[in-house]
Amino acid sequence: MNRTSVRLADGRELIYFDDAPGLDRSAPDKRDLPPHRPRPEVRHDPLLDEWVAVAAHRQTRTFLPAADACPLCPGGPDSEIPAPGYHVAVFENRFPSLGGPAGGRCEVVCFTDDHDSTFAALPGERLATVAAAFADRTRELGALPGVEEVFVFENRGTEIGATLQHPHGQIYAFPYVTPRTRRVLDVARDGCVLCPAVAREERGERLVAATENFVAYVPHAARWPVQAIIAPRAHVPDLPALGEDRAVELMRLYADVLRRFDGLFPGPVPYMACWHQAPVAADRDRAHLWVEVFTPRRTADKLKYLASAESGAGAFITDVLPEDAAARLRAHG
Repeated sequence: MNRTSVRLADGRELIYFDDAPGLDRSAPDKRDLPPHRPRPEVRHDPLLDEWVAVAAHRQTRTFLPAADACPLCPGGPDSEIPAPGYHVAVFENRFPSLGGPAGGRCEVVCFTDDHDSTFAALPGERLATVAAAFADRTRELGALPGVEEVFVFENRGTEIGATLQHPHGQIYAFPYVTPRTRRVLDVARDGCVLCPAVAREERGERLVAATENFVAYVPHAARWPVQAIIAPRAHVPDLPALGEDRAVELMRLYADVLRRFDGLFPGPVPYMACWHQAPVAADRDRAHLWVEVFTPRRTADKLKYLASAESGAGAFITDVLPEDAAARLRAHG
């Protein structure tokens, strides 16, 4: 993997991660852009003791552009990535939810220059490059002043709000520990809950797939119509702690799970994928790295919506038996 850092026309950082060295990444960004000065803020909700990011400028972000105007395709007049034929590219989000007075940073991760591809279709060498990029950004962003948690995620499909169709993910460097991570760490005060879950699920009917170091399974109390957790057998806190070989192994299993999701229904399945890592400093010994993938699609033509019980009370009601979902995912291996 080869790493090259450059600057875009407005001063934002763009980092190329290439499958092999020797590629020219010097193409300049020729756009006429004003200096990048994000102005989001974070506000405290005293009722729930949680932080909320307020980023009104995101109302003007790019929304479902035509394929020939995609900002993630290389070299176009509106492209964020000027070099042709890039492999993996990571850049500061032009419309960030964090940064500036709010603290933290938001980045976009492009997995391929092919607009019509998917993460699941990436070749092995590209999965290794993505693994290296995720680990690099986790380390680098975690070292920024004020950053407390690095959260990697991927949204696919207009059904879940993705505004760009080009294969990409995002990384948020939060200036606080997110509510879900705080809750998981609180539950783990008497010991890791995920370690025994992994040992139990790899022998049960909710197992989806497994490799030497990782297990993918549908959780016993799945909240979504189809939901999978991918977790290392070993108790490790984050992606850099895996090391290169295990990180690539995890990426291969992740891609395998995504292919199984796509086999469930006609057409591309909308999904959200979340990479849960330990906070930068606090409670790292209690944190166990895990990835979750889920789709709101419950049948070929029906979506699960988070109505009042889920959105208002936080009480999830699932429409699909988790054991049935696991059987369907196994069948599409």
